[in-house]
Amino acid sequence: MAQYKFTSVEEMPPLALSLDSTRKISTGSWRHVRPIYKDKISPCEVGCPAGEKIPEYFDLVREKKYERAWYKILEDNPLPGVTGRVCYHPCESQCNRAFYDEAIAIHSIERFVADQNLDKHIPHLAETVKSEKVAVIGSGPAGLSCAYHLVRRGYRVTIYEAEAEAGGMLRYGIPQYRLPRNILDKEIGDIANLGVVIRTNSRVGENVPWSELEKFDAVFLAIGASKSKKLGIEGEDLEGVLSGVDFLRKLNTGRVPEVGKRVVVIGGGNTAIDAARTALRMGKDVTILYRRTRKEMPAVPEEIEEAEKEGVKFDFLIAPLRVIEEGGSVKGIEMQRMQLDKPDESGRRKPVPLKGTEFIVEADTVITAIGEDPDLSFIPYSFLKKGLRIVVDESHSTGVPGIYAGGDAATNPYGTVVDAIRAGKEGAEAIDEFLGWKSSKSTEAMTVVKSGDINTFYFPHEKRLKSPRISLAKSKNSFKEVNKTVSEKRALREVDRCFSCGTCVHCDVCLTFCPDVAIIKDEFGEYKIDYDHCKGCGICVSECPRDAMELVEEELQWV
Repeated sequence: MAQYKFTSVEEMPPLALSLDSTRKISTGSWRHVRPIYKDKISPCEVGCPAGEKIPEYFDLVREKKYERAWYKILEDNPLPGVTGRVCYHPCESQCNRAFYDEAIAIHSIERFVADQNLDKHIPHLAETVKSEKVAVIGSGPAGLSCAYHLVRRGYRVTIYEAEAEAGGMLRYGIPQYRLPRNILDKEIGDIANLGVVIRTNSRVGENVPWSELEKFDAVFLAIGASKSKKLGIEGEDLEGVLSGVDFLRKLNTGRVPEVGKRVVVIGGGNTAIDAARTALRMGKDVTILYRRTRKEMPAVPEEIEEAEKEGVKFDFLIAPLRVIEEGGSVKGIEMQRMQLDKPDESGRRKPVPLKGTEFIVEADTVITAIGEDPDLSFIPYSFLKKGLRIVVDESHSTGVPGIYAGGDAATNPYGTVVDAIRAGKEGAEAIDEFLGWKSSKSTEAMTVVKSGDINTFYFPHEKRLKSPRISLAKSKNSFKEVNKTVSEKRALREVDRCFSCGTCVHCDVCLTFCPDVAIIKDEFGEYKIDYDHCKGCGICVSECPRDAMELVEEELQWV
């Protein structure tokens, strides 16, 4: 086809000109879907047993509003300094950043926020004081959490604690190199300052009769599990055989137990690791013997790694048969090799013995740490108990009106500090409803942001924050806290790695890419969509880095 060339302006066809703006053309009528801004929930928040609003307090940390960030955590968790140190941080395993490079070090930021506020105290938040009184039995994490959430609602709460000091296994079962006592004392003190009465040396069923609890309108049983399970083998009652719980309790109360040079620890949970690392700090040669593989160990992986670095030895697929005695003292322990079979009720593969594989491990002291059970002997209602646990439903009710239970002593035991905190919080909500007050528990269902919903184009790869720690030489020879709190600079850098899943951070990406200039920023910095001109192309939704937008179907109106 020949190409026509214009030789003058007069030869060109007339142009369509208008003095009006194209804004008069309502192109919005062309669309069948519309974009909307919609806050969604991050998977880390779903993964936090305590329900901490992680993205919200991260935003406050970015703005260096550390006290407000602390208050935000305290809405759900009264012990952030504790959990920032000893929580197994399931939130991090759910973090969408883990599928891109490395998960955010959420527990390090939680600890940073708590430590930034060590000189502050929780304000009295209850507007009114209710007439109802609630008794909490036990001052471990479940009991402290329940009491805290009840006193925040205005209830008069009394905690009965059998030991000389409050804290339960936080105080008596966790070594100080993991949880310094000043941190625990500060956070328990904050709860007491809100009006919670803590009666120590008050063992229900002994110097406190059960009948005394009848003057309360509700009772929450949070007695924990502090009785070590027996191995059920010959020689277990010898003087050189200690339970992990008793061993740690003595150390934590200033009573140093007699321990031989060669220490064997039986078990693979956190108590076993704590006992082993503690014995190591006493200058002992320590070996952990576990009947499954390292993969099946229920202890926190980081704690296992720390123990190994410090010099604790491990031997796996091995189970005890009998403790060997010589002259009334422990001489060793007979073990047998195991192999893993099909999974048992715990979901882990069951260890079965291999015949003819018996052998002797020399030892002067044997520490058993295969699990703990609660002491329910003081509870008069036999129908409350099922085996070694208190029977409760999903609301933590025992079935007896006004009596609730949670934590390690209940039939829904969680077994960790943060899960016990959740149990206490849920118990407080249930008691609140039982006493006729409307619980503040949210029932709103929100969409959880998945890793594939994040537009990672906008996020450069960055390495995860590594928590600072004291030197290995110092850690294995003292009870000084091993891990340190991160600096402000490193904390701010780490929160900047956060995707802020499902939360609009006003990054202007949607505004920049809208081809119809249909996204407008108002005088408050909030985005508005001009639906008269938005065609529903979806570019803003697909470009949103954090999945804080979505497309919804238009309701078609036939005329």
